[in-house]
Amino acid sequence: MSTEENFDRGRGSKKPGKNARKKSMARGNAPLKNEGTSKTKESKSPSAKPKLKFDKDGKEIGRRQKPAVEVKRSNPQDGIRLNKYIANSGVCSRREADTYIATGLVTVNGKVVNEMGYKVQLSDDVRFDGRRLNPEPNTYVLLNKPKGFATTDSNAKGMTVMDLVANATTAKIKPFGRLGRNATGLLLFTNDDEFVQKFMKKGITRLFHIELDKNLKMEHLKKIRDGFTVDGKEIHVEDISYVTNSPKNEIGLKMKHTGNSIIRTIFENLEYDVVRVDCVTLGPLTKKDLPRGRWRHLTQNELNLFSML
Repeated sequence: MSTEENFDRGRGSKKPGKNARKKSMARGNAPLKNEGTSKTKESKSPSAKPKLKFDKDGKEIGRRQKPAVEVKRSNPQDGIRLNKYIANSGVCSRREADTYIATGLVTVNGKVVNEMGYKVQLSDDVRFDGRRLNPEPNTYVLLNKPKGFATTDSNAKGMTVMDLVANATTAKIKPFGRLGRNATGLLLFTNDDEFVQKFMKKGITRLFHIELDKNLKMEHLKKIRDGFTVDGKEIHVEDISYVTNSPKNEIGLKMKHTGNSIIRTIFENLEYDVVRVDCVTLGPLTKKDLPRGRWRHLTQNELNLFSML
């Protein structure tokens, strides 16, 4: 069979022969892209990348837009589930808390709550078997108070000591004891109700450096030391003395009262005006390494000393 016959035979069977010329894929023979189909697929695909634009220098124009993701954030005003509140206070687990709630051992603001899923606020008075609970860790902050700040957590009093410890913690601490607006020295803050109740009854010994408008007579110093009565109320101090190497109008007074007005009551009854009051020590705490207007957290060793009082 000749070469031509072999070629014709292969073409007739639609199969290229051995020496058949392959189909060229040069321009004009290349398959055409279906532009309409391509665009349709791009528009339907959710993962398709946005079309970018570039300037003459090759820099990208505009910014790539990322799909917005909606983040659902919890609102503290919505409250916290009662069983979680109890569990966070360290009493028991959530499952056990549900049992206690169902049996009526939990009260919220004085009322028994046995509803599952009930929500409370951090400011609510939640009690388990009569004991008030606190879902926050116990926090203790010591401040060296400067003049001009009221000892209160009310915003109606202008500048308060709460402004000075605002960045100390997120816990809802309150001042324990009082110092007058113009008094200075150590002031303790805590959210530990058991600590507050314990020392409200027992008191914490505080040492004050007091300056009077005139020298304190020795007979008055002895009278204060021995104790006396003002408006039918007995007043006792632990100790009183003149400040060493200072004028006789500077007094050191040690007492357990948590209030500040008692100091003025003592001296005004003896016809002295109090010029300055500075709390030098508070229980086992001192002002060492704590400048005026600064605060710090109590150490575990200091807390252990309080537990021994």
